[in-house]
Amino acid sequence: MLNSRSFKLIFIIFIFVLLFYNIGKAQKEDEIFVALVYDVGGRGDKSFNDLAYEGLIRAEKELKIKSQVATPTEGSDREVFLRRFATGKAKIILGIGFLFSDDITRLAKEFPDKYFACIDYTVKPGEKFPTNLLGIKFREQEACYLVGAIAGLMTKTEKVGFVGGAKGPLIKKFEIGYTAGVKDVNSKCEVGVTYAGVSGEAFANPVKGKELATSLYNSGADIVFHASGSTGLGVFKAAEELNKMAIGVDADQSKEARQGIIITSALKKVDVAVYNAIKDAVQGKFKGGIKEFGLKEGGVDYVYNDSNNKIISQEIIKKVEELKNKIIKGEIIVRFK
Repeated sequence: MLNSRSFKLIFIIFIFVLLFYNIGKAQKEDEIFVALVYDVGGRGDKSFNDLAYEGLIRAEKELKIKSQVATPTEGSDREVFLRRFATGKAKIILGIGFLFSDDITRLAKEFPDKYFACIDYTVKPGEKFPTNLLGIKFREQEACYLVGAIAGLMTKTEKVGFVGGAKGPLIKKFEIGYTAGVKDVNSKCEVGVTYAGVSGEAFANPVKGKELATSLYNSGADIVFHASGSTGLGVFKAAEELNKMAIGVDADQSKEARQGIIITSALKKVDVAVYNAIKDAVQGKFKGGIKEFGLKEGGVDYVYNDSNNKIISQEIIKKVEELKNKIIKGEIIVRFK
């Protein structure tokens, strides 16, 4: 039989176990879940989706959130994944890419107690905008203008090229900005333009990217800029094989080919946008609406660092920095319509 001392000891141990169990349970209940649905192609594009992943991982480390992710393989998957997360534990659901715009708007209205955010959100005129939805847009044309200026100043053949992913309003901004930059510094330069398709799959076809870039190079272009997700990895492959130059997109893509091939990249800070949206939701500061980021806000830029400072002359960089400052001051407006 237990004496009174033993009984007290067991009772104390029981209380401590119960206390720690409840603390652990409370901590688990307090965990904040974040759901993210990638654009077509998912991770591994060394660009758009991978930047979103970096923003999510940063949030996991710094904000102590738990994440759930999904990658659609076809159009109907986007709504399926968004809805699955909205009916679950997720506090904020992010759609990475303009293709999510319609689905995420509809679900934000359906689930007003959840937060939603969409990168490259496409605004429909006259549509009522949910207060729990954040539409993030970038002035990509400004960064593309700068890399276009670099191409126009560096070309030896007076011919450069552009490979887009899915032909539509968003990627048209990249094309127009790039072309404007080329022409403003080199009016004689020709810009060859081609697209990989009209659907989301056009952003995940490196074989097509290589084919299109090879055609541009064989037509005389010595520099090709891509805005095509993982399709652009094929552009880099063509540049390597033909010993030509290329320009990356979204992230610094200089390491995706041997040194000297990728001369710069048009940066689009998707990682920062994803992290900030999650941070605001976690800290109770989330505000719906449209937010747009360009050079002035630090949302876009171009790459100039140790990877390419021996490729691009100081004279060219000085010219490009002058153009950048003029855009920031509003002295140059890069139009895309």
